[in-house]
Amino acid sequence: LSGCSHAGLLDDGWHYFVSMNRDYDILPTVEHFMCMVDLLGRAGKLDEAEHLVHNIPVEPYAAVWMCLLGACRIHGDVKRGMHVAECIFELEPENAAAFVLLSNIYAASGMWDEATKVRRVMKVKGSRKMPGHSCIEVKRRVHEFFVGDTSHPQKKAIYTKLQRLTMQIQEAGYIPVTRAVLCDVEELTKEQMLYYHSEKLAMAFGLISTPPGRPLSITKNLRVCSDCHSATKF
Repeated sequence: LSGCSHAGLLDDGWHYFVSMNRDYDILPTVEHFMCMVDLLGRAGKLDEAEHLVHNIPVEPYAAVWMCLLGACRIHGDVKRGMHVAECIFELEPENAAAFVLLSNIYAASGMWDEATKVRRVMKVKGSRKMPGHSCIEVKRRVHEFFVGDTSHPQKKAIYTKLQRLTMQIQEAGYIPVTRAVLCDVEELTKEQMLYYHSEKLAMAFGLISTPPGRPLSITKNLRVCSDCHSATKF
C-alpha cells in the first residue's frame, strides 16, 4: 500500500486494501488505513480521504490525521486543513509537526498573518519540530548537514562545489521552485534560501569526496522539498 501511495497507483491500492479482508481474511490495522489516507490524499481525493478517516473502526491516531493534513498542504486546501489541525490538537495539543504544517498551509496561500499567529502559539506552547538534516556516508564515516550549515571542516570546498553545481544545472534548465520557500520575502531572496538546503550540501560534499561516477546515497529525516527534488533530476 505504501508503494502504491508513492507511485500514485490509486486503483491498485484500493484493490489490495479491499482484498486484505475479502480474499485473505486480514483485518486492516490503523497503519493500513494511514496508507490509504495518504494514497487518497496524494491523488487529490481529499473528500474520500476524510471520509475514510471518519470511518476507521478504531479511534484514529493523530498520525492518521497528519496524513490528511499533509495532503491539505500539497493541494492548498486551507479550510479543510484548519479542521484537520483542530482534530490533531484535540488528540495531541503540542504536536509540533501539525503546527508547522498548518503554518505552511497558511503561508502557501499568502495568509502571512495567520501563519505568524500559528508560529507564535507554537512558541508559547514550547513545541519544537526536529530540524531537517541530511546524512551521507563517506569512507565509513557519516557526515550530517543542516540548512546553511557552516560547521563542516570542508565547508569552503563544499560551498564552492555547490555554487558551480548550481550554475551547471541552471544552464541545463533548472528553475528554482520558489514556492517551496514559505516566507514573505522577495523572489531573489527565496532563490538564495533554496541554494543551501541540507541535501544539496550533502550532495556537494559527496561529489568532492568520491570518485566521479560513484552513486551517492543521501538520507534525510524529513520529506525532500519540491525544489531539491527538482534540482537532483539534473
